[in-house]
Amino acid sequence: MGDSGVAQSFSPSGVTYACQMVPHPTIYDVRAATVRIAGLARVTPVQRSDWLSEAAGVPVWLKLECQQETGSFKVRGAANSMLQLDDDGRAAGVVAVSSGNHGRAVAYVARSLDVAATICISSRVPAVKVIAMEELGANVIVAGPDQDDADAAARRFVSEDGLTFVHPFDDPQVIAGQGTIGLEIMEQVPDLREVVVPLSGGGLAGGIALAFKESAPTNRVLGVSQERGPAMVRTIEAGHLVDVVEEDTLADGLAGGLGPENHHSVYLCSTMLDATFLVGEEEIADAMAFLHREEGLKVEGAGAVGVAAIMSGRLAPAGPTVVILSGGNVDDDTLASVLSR
Repeated sequence: MGDSGVAQSFSPSGVTYACQMVPHPTIYDVRAATVRIAGLARVTPVQRSDWLSEAAGVPVWLKLECQQETGSFKVRGAANSMLQLDDDGRAAGVVAVSSGNHGRAVAYVARSLDVAATICISSRVPAVKVIAMEELGANVIVAGPDQDDADAAARRFVSEDGLTFVHPFDDPQVIAGQGTIGLEIMEQVPDLREVVVPLSGGGLAGGIALAFKESAPTNRVLGVSQERGPAMVRTIEAGHLVDVVEEDTLADGLAGGLGPENHHSVYLCSTMLDATFLVGEEEIADAMAFLHREEGLKVEGAGAVGVAAIMSGRLAPAGPTVVILSGGNVDDDTLASVLSR
């Protein structure tokens, strides 16, 4: 990570990424987050999948973040960040940009802390996620057709109104909060060899990789993205931030770019992920249907990409594996469409 975990320019494989001089999160931050967020986020169970285990030839467990508070893992990072707001920060309120789940998590934590929350979204965010944010008391702003528009709007609230920006992925304390999943998994499945993680902005994958590589360095962390606009995968491949065309996808929770700059999540994913994989829309739909019919789980497209990678044969687990089901916030019409295929 460089000296004392301080973010700086670095060159994995001869490629340079621009970072600011702000400390990267550490395993100590992840451990502290476990204690800090206990009142707002739950320890989610793991469930062994007999079908996937037989198909893969190794034991496969599912980490049920789809059963987390607010229906996704995002509450962990939001809670860890917002619980560290000072009095002025709480009084000013917070703003977030979100494809849905982060905004819902921020709204949930904000209501718990009696903090005003504004959530900037794109018009692509499913109605079920918009309604959930509004029901939690958030002020939801539809800023434009894609996440870049939402990001720009959120930053205007910061500069013009003094709101505190709760970043969806590129923030040390958000990353540390997501990393608590990794610590839980290692206690729940002690003989683990690999963990398969949905990959978008990299807060989840980077946090889990941080927890694993510091505590169990021989374990492999594998990231899975959708084929339509996989910003982090393309950025890792290119060695610099890459703009992607945002497209409609069943994995709407993974959609969107990485923003105009990145200080932490690209670094962590570039240096700690062992491999990345892409899955198509049909494969995501098959995984969602499988999880509903065979495992009794309601999982959104973004949460199902890891299972899709295994079912499609794109990813062959090399040992005992946990697949993160990152969220379950899917509307009934979308799920019905998937199940009717």
